[in-house]
Amino acid sequence: MKTEVVGYGGTRIGLWVEGAENTRPIVFVHGWAQSARAWAPQLADPALSERFRLVAMDLRGHGDSEAPSAGYDDPRVWAEDLASVLDFAGENAIVVGWSYGGLVITDYLRVHGSTRLGGVVLVGAITEIGKNRPGGKVGPAMREAIPAVLSDDPAVAIPALVRFSQRMTASPVSGTLTQGLLGASLATPPSVRSALFRRDIGSEDVLRDLDKPTLIVHGLADAVIDPTSAEYAAGKIPGAVVRWLPEVGHLPFAEVAEEFGGLLRGFADQ
Repeated sequence: MKTEVVGYGGTRIGLWVEGAENTRPIVFVHGWAQSARAWAPQLADPALSERFRLVAMDLRGHGDSEAPSAGYDDPRVWAEDLASVLDFAGENAIVVGWSYGGLVITDYLRVHGSTRLGGVVLVGAITEIGKNRPGGKVGPAMREAIPAVLSDDPAVAIPALVRFSQRMTASPVSGTLTQGLLGASLATPPSVRSALFRRDIGSEDVLRDLDKPTLIVHGLADAVIDPTSAEYAAGKIPGAVVRWLPEVGHLPFAEVAEEFGGLLRGFADQ
């Protein structure tokens, strides 16, 4: 089911919802220049949808959400967007943040704390952004893609986004998946793709204060977000559990969907 909520400043935030009502919610937060469709394997998994209420949001400027002209550098904007989604999803939600989605979760924690959350899952995620921020260290695929993927010139951006989409996985995958990733990136306005990088914020204090169960999942072959970003978060979050996935890149939930689904179910059952 597709629906929407109202986020910060009246911005419409698109949602993809599966699963039964009155079950424990799992809220999925996607990464830079993607959409809720990234979580299609999980939303289509009956082992999850029959037991949990699955809510995947489109970040502002992405997917079916509105794309305002400003606000992408403000932690409170992201925090309030996610708060609106959590209001819809229900109490005690597990929030799953992939890539830039991990930063959105830390924005929420910075503003609202963890009281309403049941747990946190970070997947190939950053928790900081800016020069020399250890929780936001990117890999070679991202370093080589910037600044071309941020360009408003299609002749520059499209080839760069094609190469970037191909490098998101550790080994070649179906053309359908790669084209879906590329399509989501192209559907994200260049101004938004660029604006998400105009931030400089650390999260050490936020991570140290996180008092909810936390699972960190990271592919050891991730060329987009360096595994040291996961190590940093794991070293700051009290009691965090880390699952390293050998020969897996930036898309554990697609590259090894069955294994990822098992990890998520096991975490939710704890």
